[in-house]
Amino acid sequence: MAITSRDGLIAALSDSLHVLLDKASIAGPSAGTLSSLWRATGQPGLGAIPTTASACNKTTPGGLSLADVASPQFNYLAWLDIAAANAFSSLEIHDRLCHQGGLSGSVATVQVVNLPLGLSGVSSERIGEADHSELQWWLEWYANTGVTAAVASVNVTYSDDTTGVIGVPVPSTMKAPNLIPILPLPAGKTGLKTVNSVQLNVSTGIAGNLGVTCTRLRASVFAVQSSRSEILDWAALGLPEIFNDSCLMLTQYSTVSGTGAIKGVLRFVSG
Repeated sequence: MAITSRDGLIAALSDSLHVLLDKASIAGPSAGTLSSLWRATGQPGLGAIPTTASACNKTTPGGLSLADVASPQFNYLAWLDIAAANAFSSLEIHDRLCHQGGLSGSVATVQVVNLPLGLSGVSSERIGEADHSELQWWLEWYANTGVTAAVASVNVTYSDDTTGVIGVPVPSTMKAPNLIPILPLPAGKTGLKTVNSVQLNVSTGIAGNLGVTCTRLRASVFAVQSSRSEILDWAALGLPEIFNDSCLMLTQYSTVSGTGAIKGVLRFVSG
């Protein structure tokens, strides 16, 4: 049965699933940048660099996965305890839906992405609202690009099936594993359903390796002090559902260089 009362939640917590987080630091990112921890070693393990457009699910190396539950039950994130080596860093838990890497930072021609949410393995439950407003699309760096700043013209298909181009500024010397959101959306558009291609206006000078990633935020926590546990219970988290086949990953915004080590415990309940 689904959890429908406080008593039901308390009963479920007594039999919750404990999952450890233990991510090593990545030295590359500069202070004040947003990073993906997909490529950080530890628990969950090192994520692979995607070479083609592909869906992410509970079997994708690098993601934190849970055993599926049968309807009408659901998995929920009910408790979180995380300590970050970097003070004043924001940590977010995302469901990684689909991704593609292998784009070059040293060409100014159109690079085809063709990353639709309709890839086999991404369920409508994981996508959320039909207008795609719950999703976040990113340019993700797997290897550093060059010192020349550029603008990425990202050709997209919006939720209403119209197409357009979003200009995304790319600062100089973007470092792995930095993330840049594919924003802003034009007035009247609620979300993206496909990224079709990416084109830089100039070469950054180094090919590096970047790609496109789509995620859906499930929870977040702010680490005020270095290495101090930040604890959020079910009420603070909002008891987010973790849908079958989810591929959970961490992102971090830090005010100092490097991501720092991340350790913690997540508790999941089903009901």
